[in-house]
Amino acid sequence: MSKKSLLTEMRDTQLAIELIELGARPQVLETETTLSRERLLKLYKEVKGVSPPKGMLPFSTDWFLTWLPNVHSSLFINIRRYIAKNSDCEGIEAVLKTYRLYKEYLHTNQIDEVLSFTRAWTLNRFFENRMLETAVCSGCGGHFVVHPDDLHSQYVCGLCNKPARAGKTRKAKAAEGSLQSSGAPAGLPFTGEPAGMALAGSEARTALTATV
Repeated sequence: MSKKSLLTEMRDTQLAIELIELGARPQVLETETTLSRERLLKLYKEVKGVSPPKGMLPFSTDWFLTWLPNVHSSLFINIRRYIAKNSDCEGIEAVLKTYRLYKEYLHTNQIDEVLSFTRAWTLNRFFENRMLETAVCSGCGGHFVVHPDDLHSQYVCGLCNKPARAGKTRKAKAAEGSLQSSGAPAGLPFTGEPAGMALAGSEARTALTATV
């Protein structure tokens, strides 16, 4: 085997390990590296200690347009654009750097993760193929993920116009029931919003406008 191919294999192996550690599915590994499927499956088991999940990759743009995923997807794509504009980083390396910054932002602000790495990678591909784009919110000025075929002349984002049922999840209801059973005074305000919804506030608006 040539020296060049050995170096390529070493780089691909290191890249695959980074992707696996961030939760990438096997299909992502096959797309971004030249390693064989058998090698990738073995590597996945060594890194994670379990077999990789089965099933197809997300193929619909609809998930990224629902309320909370849209906020997180918009944050990710704005960070991605900032990196593209202010560095020479590109391709999968740019996606990796963007996702790490996304996770760092969530950790700093104690926000639940919504966008898995595979979802983030798919989102990036959708933008590369112009299946999704961003529109500027007429309320806050943030750039949010939208479908290119929709009308966006007076677009209002999900942060400025939060849906009535936003946060009405089983987890939120269980938390509310736990609060009530703990002896909290009757009439105590309870938002019913999971921790991830903390993103839907002034900090998120600042992040979505500052990165573009």
